[in-house]
Amino acid sequence: MLTTSVIGSYAWPSWFITAVEAIKRGEYGPKDIEETLNDAVDLAVRDQEDAGVDVISDGEMRRLGFFTADFYGRLTGLTEQPPQRRLGPGGHDQRERFDAHEPFEAPDGLGLVAEYEYVRTRTQKPLKVPCPGPYTLAGRIKTGGLYPDRMAVAARFAEIINAELKALVAAGVDFIQLDEPSYAVHKHSPGAFVDLFNRAVEGIDARIGLHLCFGNYIGRPVAHRTYQPLFPHILDVHADEIHLEFANREMAEVDLAQRVAEAGKAVAAGLIDVKNYFVETPEIVADRIRRVLDVVPPDKLVVAPDCGLSQTARWAARAKLKAMVEGTQIVRREIEGAG
Repeated sequence: MLTTSVIGSYAWPSWFITAVEAIKRGEYGPKDIEETLNDAVDLAVRDQEDAGVDVISDGEMRRLGFFTADFYGRLTGLTEQPPQRRLGPGGHDQRERFDAHEPFEAPDGLGLVAEYEYVRTRTQKPLKVPCPGPYTLAGRIKTGGLYPDRMAVAARFAEIINAELKALVAAGVDFIQLDEPSYAVHKHSPGAFVDLFNRAVEGIDARIGLHLCFGNYIGRPVAHRTYQPLFPHILDVHADEIHLEFANREMAEVDLAQRVAEAGKAVAAGLIDVKNYFVETPEIVADRIRRVLDVVPPDKLVVAPDCGLSQTARWAARAKLKAMVEGTQIVRREIEGAG
């Protein structure tokens, strides 16, 4: 009842930021890199455990970015292009772009199995393994050549992701989450998004989550923040849990959580604002939980941040997770007392 969880990514401490820059400059050897990444995962696990979170992740610390920095480096058939803008405030037009000069492949997978195999040795907590979804991954590859449109790129990614998820299950993973912020950003083809998602998770014998948000690059959303156009189609995804962000939108569209629960799926409600340096009190979190419980039964509710914590300073990430857990405990006691 009222499980607490995270989305996936965790805040980088200052020493890790320095180390990553040194790695990019070629100053670390393979063993140096391995030790650094292991230490970063250990820190992320410890912070989540210290906060008392029920279901944790490895913080995505090995990925050195949400998706392009690591995943694209594992693909063949692509040529990196310079960003469209190099100066000024950070934005998506400063990110990597790729041309597909031949059909792209992931000959050694996406690296998720190795992530899991390490973190599994570092904690006894239930683990979730997050993975960028095919439509979101497809966004950095130029279309019009081998791949006529983004959906064609995404279809190829769905095949690669499906193989990766099967390898995860074989390694012992029982909870996998696909991250698809691009669904809510674009919204133009909800039925096609559902088909794409279901292809990516076909034959996967694990609990499946779908994380929907509005983008969090440098802590900024990139869309008109409404989920409404995705409904009712999104309820047809083959997922056991759907995550929706509410905290940074002052609990707007919380009624949609009821529709998710009525479809037989758990609601992972984003009740911690990761795009704001105001640290919620446990009482504020408890009030947000009560608002969701007006429309979702407690056994269908997972309490989580709005998005990953990679764009949040570590001091704030730790404080926000602690408040999230303490706020959840307040409401648990209320429910137990009423019973």
